[in-house]
Amino acid sequence: MTDREGSRTAVITAAGSGIGRVIAESLAADGFRIWATDIDVKRLGTLPGSWQRSCVDAADPDGMTELFLKVASQWGRLDVLCANAGIAGPTAGIETIDPQDWRRCVAVNLEGSFLAARGAAPLMKRQRSGVMIFTASTAGLFGYPNRSPYAAAKWGVIGLMKTLAMELGPYGVRANAVCPGAVEGSRMERVLEREAQIKGATRDRIYQGYASGSSMGRWVTAQDVAEAVRFLASDAARFVSGVVLPVDGHTENPDPKV
Repeated sequence: MTDREGSRTAVITAAGSGIGRVIAESLAADGFRIWATDIDVKRLGTLPGSWQRSCVDAADPDGMTELFLKVASQWGRLDVLCANAGIAGPTAGIETIDPQDWRRCVAVNLEGSFLAARGAAPLMKRQRSGVMIFTASTAGLFGYPNRSPYAAAKWGVIGLMKTLAMELGPYGVRANAVCPGAVEGSRMERVLEREAQIKGATRDRIYQGYASGSSMGRWVTAQDVAEAVRFLASDAARFVSGVVLPVDGHTENPDPKV
């Protein structure tokens, strides 16, 4: 244990960069001890030295089992799990998607969430408290042309969350999901480039199409998502469970026409 032994604990998957890192930084600012995972050891090396860190693939059953055994051994409890790991997967028509690309997208986004929850559940059930927060997507609320593996996986994440809210509620454990819209960052830049190729448009036109699909007329930032997670992790949300919280500025048109 550290000199912050009495503080709450949080595991955040894919916390080396992007949304996961901002979530971890926000929870750390709220006094949480942080255990960050990522598949990229170099990214982990840039995180604060006071954080626990594990290089693990969220879709690796053995690696995830080992992670939570370490959490149990070193912390003895877990207050918040942020199952955040995800990949964009292929952006393509259904007939051209390689089955291996489909499986990898579903494995990281959906199976990774399952493995994280599977590892965290025994700790939370034993202490009869805890919060599981899943990073889903508005792709789990709408159909997205040319994004079928990602959308299917995120719909699955929401179904998993709602089931766990019912299954673990009697143990005092809450489960919720945040659904970001189009989030500024490198992952969506790759999606923009591919959509521009498919639709014969410029990257900027696709970008503006996503923005105009939101009532607020702009893209989401990682900090927007982190603020929603902070609320769900807090005592202010102590009776909020089984909820899907969109962080998208009210997406009206998930398939921007260009």
